[in-house]
This record gives sequence, C-alpha cells and structure tokens, in this order.
Amino acid sequence: MRPKNIGNPDTEVRMVNRSGRGRMPRPPRVQNSEAAQGVKRKRSPSHVEILAAKKGKTSSTSMQSFPPELLEHIISFLSVRDVVALGESCRYFHDVSNSEGIWRRICKRLSPRLKEEGNYVRSWRRAAILNATKGLYFQTFGGRRRILSKTVAPHLSHGYRRFLATKDHVFIMDYTGTLFFLKNALVSSTLGQIQWKRACRYVVLCRHAKDFASDPRNDTIYRKYLYVLATREQAPILTRDSHGVQQACDCVEVYLQSSGQRVFKMTFHSSMKFKQILLVGQETERSLLLLTEEGKVYSLIVNETQLDQPRSYTVQLSLRKISKCLSHIVVNRIYSNQSSVIYITDLGVVYFEVHAAGVYRDLFGTLHAFDPLDLQMPLALSLTSKIIFCSLGYNHLGLVDEYGRIFMQGNNRYGQLGTGDKIDRGEPTQVRYLKRPIDIWCGLNHSLVLTQGADFSKEVHGSGCGAGGRLPGWLKGSASFVKLHVKVPLCTKQLCSTRECLYMFSSYDVEESSSYRDLPAGKARCQGTDLEAEAARACEEYLSQLHKCANLEEQMAKMREIVGHMSLFGFQKDFFWEALSMMQRQAQHKQVPN
Repeated sequence: MRPKNIGNPDTEVRMVNRSGRGRMPRPPRVQNSEAAQGVKRKRSPSHVEILAAKKGKTSSTSMQSFPPELLEHIISFLSVRDVVALGESCRYFHDVSNSEGIWRRICKRLSPRLKEEGNYVRSWRRAAILNATKGLYFQTFGGRRRILSKTVAPHLSHGYRRFLATKDHVFIMDYTGTLFFLKNALVSSTLGQIQWKRACRYVVLCRHAKDFASDPRNDTIYRKYLYVLATREQAPILTRDSHGVQQACDCVEVYLQSSGQRVFKMTFHSSMKFKQILLVGQETERSLLLLTEEGKVYSLIVNETQLDQPRSYTVQLSLRKISKCLSHIVVNRIYSNQSSVIYITDLGVVYFEVHAAGVYRDLFGTLHAFDPLDLQMPLALSLTSKIIFCSLGYNHLGLVDEYGRIFMQGNNRYGQLGTGDKIDRGEPTQVRYLKRPIDIWCGLNHSLVLTQGADFSKEVHGSGCGAGGRLPGWLKGSASFVKLHVKVPLCTKQLCSTRECLYMFSSYDVEESSSYRDLPAGKARCQGTDLEAEAARACEEYLSQLHKCANLEEQMAKMREIVGHMSLFGFQKDFFWEALSMMQRQAQHKQVPN
C-alpha cells in the first residue's frame, strides 16, 4: 500500500530515500479507526487543482509558479557560474537571472565591504562576475614541482585591473583605483623554488590611482621604485574676492617597492589630466612619460639615485616630440622598454622611438635612418591595417591588428619571433598559424601568446629560448609557437614572465567585448592561397628533416616538434603527442630482451 500524507491535505509529500539505494522507508503506522478499518480518507482538492480541473489539465508544480521574490532569493545562493548557466537555459530564467537583486546579494556575499556610493558599482552583475573571476596565478620555472598556484586575494579589492611583480612583492590595482601592496608574497622554499607565502600580509598602498609603472626591464631585480599616477584633492586657495574651491589635481607619487614608503611626490596643474604613465631609460636619466586624456604625450627627467634624499625642487614638464611635430595625431596607448617607445594612435598607426643604435639595428636590420642626435624623432611602421595592441621586448616586438593577425619584428637569434626559423625580420612579418590572441607578451629572448579555443578554453603558446624552463615542456626552445605545458585558468586575460615565474592574470569584465573584425573576402582568399602554398612547403621541409634522422628515437623527437609547429587545434596536438608516446613506448618494449 502506498503511503498517504496525513498532514495538510493540500500538500503532497513524497518519501525519498536519501542514500539513493535500497528500499524506501516504511511510513509510520497510523492509529485511527478509519485506517484500521481500511477506509480511504479523501483529501480536499487544492485551489491549483481546482483551476487545473476546470481547464482540463492535470496538476503540476512549476518554477514559474513561484513568487519572483522567492525565486530570486533561491537563485542568489547559487554560484556565479551556476547562475550564468541557468540564464542560458531558457528565456524565462534569462530574464530572472539578469535581475539586479540576485547579483546584488551574490556580490555582497563575495565582497561584503564593497561600497555602493560613487562609481564603485555601476552594475551588480558586472561587480559579482569581476569578484568571482579575479585571480593571479603563477607557475615557477625552477625547482622540482611545477604546478599552477594562486595568490592570496585581497578581500577589499573590486576585481583585478592590473598587477606588477617586483623582486619580493606584488602590487595589484582594482577597478575602483585602489592599489594593494602584497608584502613578502614570494619566498624561497627548501627545494630551491619560488613559492607564495600563504600568510602574506597586504595593505592598501594608495587610493584613487589611475595607473602605475616601474622599471621596464623584465628582470624584477631592477624594480626598486613604483611610480603611481593618482588623483588627489588639493587644499582650496583663498582670495579676497572669492571663496576657496577644492580642486582635484593629478599627481605622481613614488614609493619604495621594498617597504611601500612614499619618497617623492609631484603635483600637476588641475587643467592637466593624465591616463597613463610609463618609464624609459636608465636610473640616472629616467624619462617619465605621461599620456593625457586628449592624446598628448609629456615627459620629464627623473634621477632615481636622488629620490630618497629629502628635498624639494621643481621639474620641467615638456611636450614630447611626437606631440610637438605631429600635433594632429591622437595617441591612444604607449608601450616602452629600457631603450625604445611605441606609440599607437586612435587610428591604429604605430610610431617608434629607439634610443640605442644596437636595438635599432636589431629591430630594423639597418642604421640608415638612425640619428643619435635626435632620439625622440618618431618613425612610422608600414602597416596596412589598424593595430589594436602590441608588446615590446628588448629587441623584438609583437603587433596585433584589427583582424586578429599577429605580426612579429626584430631580432630572431633564438627563434623568439615564432616564424619557424632564426632569421631576423626588419619589418612586420605575419605569424600565420595563430589568430585572434587574447594577449601577447615579448620578453628578453622569448615570446608568449594567450589564445582561446572554440570551447572557450585558454592555451599559452611560446617560442624562443627555453633555458631555465621559460617554455614549460620545451627545454630546448622552439623557433615556432608551440603549446606550453601550462594549465591556464578559464578567465585569464593577461600574462607576463619574469626570470622566476610565469604569471597569469584572471578577471572577466562583461562590459569588454572583442574588438576583432572579420577579414574582408578579397584579403581572405588571397591569404588562403598563400597559406596553402606555405603549408605545402613546410610539409616538404618536415619530411626532409625526418629523412635526416639517424634512428627511430630521433624521428619520434622530431615528429613531436613538427606537431607543435603545425597549425592544429589544441586537442589535435594533444592527440598526436599522446599517440607518438604510445608508439615510442611500444617500440622500446619490443627492443627489451626477454
């Protein structure tokens, strides 16, 4: 006999076995006269069943019949990933999942101290996703264990916008302009590797920051000072005729990276508003570059050896030559290293400044247009498409255009351009088998590219020198971009590499959209024909290299390298590598004598 509900007749109770196995538990024995005589007790129909009976339908319970307030309250206990997945199930849950009430509760659960006033939170959905996906990951190059680790996240941060790793510490800036200082974040273990100190402390270095920069060299040992571009409220100036009005002025504050102590501050006029700060040059004659909101570039000279001396003096802010001679252009972004600068305009045009003859020769292959008496003279790169972003190494660079194509230029001694050879390139050369990258990074003698697959999984490809484990999985390096043995988080958006670690920066902003365009049909057909011819020539070269191998072991190693060079999907490369490993193990097993 099936169990009857003896409680409220309008509700139906189902007996469920929590273990999921075995028989259902027996219902409690009912001690009344009707049950003893076997008389069935009828329950009165509910209001929902009466309406369903009138319409000729059977009674059913649906999530849509819940009150909206109750449904939003239930959904707010889910994780961010589950809420997003629920919103993709149907149109009804898509509308419910976009409710600001749900995302406000989730955001308060993730970041209880997040403020509502001001511009801190414009969208609760955006804020919740930013705080759920924020993370800074790293993988060490040395030591016995090479695993992906995550940093200790500051609880007060609202997402991650930028980060900078120095010799001993890490600096992180969030979307509210708060700059965090993670003290003693990196320590050396007994195995000789660099690892995160779990009990590290973090403090708020400053607020209302716009940008920050340090020594542009890749080696973190040179990053002694941290330059922060921030906005500060200045004391009002009282006059006889008018009352004082408090004004917001931009300033540059210099901090010691070792202790976080401020050692220098310079304040600009309230009419000058900047959005980016960069450094170029050596310590004794450091040029501080400042990009205004109108697209003009200013610079001033700073001697870092005298910053820690307590004195006050006036520095002269001068207009950079690119804004003085080419006053009609609007600079949108600046990139720099210790001896060169790249300016990208709002139209995607690239201009160069090179301050060293050797770097100029590596980048352009000649010293024809180099003028040692006029180092600030900008040089335009010959490109037919609009450049969106780039990365500047010591003597090579990578450019990404509006169609997602990657162009490399400069010194190729270690194969860091990823062109499949070690021939220098004096002009931008396209890398055919990588497209639409999320980020690109150029180091001292190697390059990294962050890509996204069709299933939204991320991969890191690298080329160049593999010494010291800079290319995980490719100790001998590679002249072509190969997939590195790195586990990449799903929401990774930036990467960089130092001598000790590979850093990956994770934060997803729903307001950021892909800026890539589809290649026009005419260009796509021409490019497809060129790609087929180039792929055919590459296959012939691969076969000739296999014929030159002396034994099976060398052929297997060469075939692994060829698979890494070929323009295949990540899962296809993994399949071929695993198949080659199986064949190699089988061949070694047969060679072993009984």
